[in-house]
Amino acid sequence: MARDRTPSRHRCRRLAAYAAALALGGTVLAEAPASGASRPKGHDVSSHQKNVDWQRAKAKGARFVYVKATESTTYRNPYFGQQYNGSRKAGLIRGAYHFALPNRSSGQAQAAHFVRNGGGWTADGWTLPPALDIEYNPYDKKRKCYGLSKARMAGWIKSFSDEVKRLTGRRPVIYTTTHWWNTCTGNSRAFAADHPLWIARYNATSAGTLPAGWSSWTFWQYDNGSGSLPGDQNLFDGSLDRLKQLARGA
Repeated sequence: MARDRTPSRHRCRRLAAYAAALALGGTVLAEAPASGASRPKGHDVSSHQKNVDWQRAKAKGARFVYVKATESTTYRNPYFGQQYNGSRKAGLIRGAYHFALPNRSSGQAQAAHFVRNGGGWTADGWTLPPALDIEYNPYDKKRKCYGLSKARMAGWIKSFSDEVKRLTGRRPVIYTTTHWWNTCTGNSRAFAADHPLWIARYNATSAGTLPAGWSSWTFWQYDNGSGSLPGDQNLFDGSLDRLKQLARGA
């Protein structure tokens, strides 16, 4: 998912390919997989996208968006207000996500920071459940799982989820990759029953094999930053009415 500082290696490769294509007079726009043709399209943004033209995003097909609110316990997205409130005014269903750094502080502390700074929820039909973005450590390649054992990582996620549930009444959506989940939690099955899955898998016709316990995905991030919508490209696994039901608390 989008970070607010140095782009990831994956994003750097995408940007290099994008520049090369433009130099040759071509275009690089990720199209939604054929399997997602009837599913609502959405995207996720961070401060990297700055002030977003939300009416244009909606005109290009966006029906929902997740906006980065916080990271660890010290960072807040300076564009959060324009992105979160602006998307709602344009008629998009929107939610907020937190970028986890489990080596910096407890799950409970990061959840509290998140909810205080945009990660809340209300059953208004326009607000998606809060989301936890947890993936390989972008700041230390040698400590990809943040120096935590598999059991401690699962415990950290539980602490974050419990605090979000206590403060908002909702369990968070979990954004991850199957590879990260296998490597860093030992393929824990403890969260599948009551946490919607937001799976990241690019350049594929399907979301692929899911982490243990999940039989289906709720959101699929199928492209990392090269599509027609600002930020990363996503699909919702259901109808627009079902998306609205999720926002209302179903």
